[in-house]
Amino acid sequence: MKEEEWLRQAKEGNEEAFHSLVSTHLKTVERFCFQLGVPAYQIDDVTQEVFIKVYRFITKHTHGKFTTWLYSLTLNVVRDFYRHEQRQKKKWLQLKEKKQLLSDEAYIEKHFDEESRHLHVLVQSLDSKYKVPIVLHYFHDLSYLEIADVMEISEGAVKTRMLRAKKQLKEKYTKEGEPI
Repeated sequence: MKEEEWLRQAKEGNEEAFHSLVSTHLKTVERFCFQLGVPAYQIDDVTQEVFIKVYRFITKHTHGKFTTWLYSLTLNVVRDFYRHEQRQKKKWLQLKEKKQLLSDEAYIEKHFDEESRHLHVLVQSLDSKYKVPIVLHYFHDLSYLEIADVMEISEGAVKTRMLRAKKQLKEKYTKEGEPI
């Protein structure tokens, strides 16, 4: 069954179709969350929140690609996560010390080769407004127009941010003695 059919059926309340959508996009959402800087031990919680929102608001999706809407929802959930994190920073640090189930290093070790690990560290050092377009374009194959939809900015702004992000990455990479 095709994704459009699953989407239509899920909107009509078909649980099996909804589960098919979730299983198809689960790893993509998890990877996107991690690439946006969500700690590895929080990825399951953030991903769950994304799909709860998909379930609650699936009937509100009326136009455009489902994946674009899903990236936009994920980005908003991650932003909410960071806002909540700032409000609860003191409690967060206590929880992190007590219950770190899977470290970022272990996640990176499991899912990235050496060159990709280095690139991940460099991308993570970028400001969010530059990191998000880089991740969506190069790791999730979204066009500039789709990135503009996800981030709710103009396509021109995406192009500008991509240029600045690439320049920053090149400078950081070159500064470490390994020119691109």
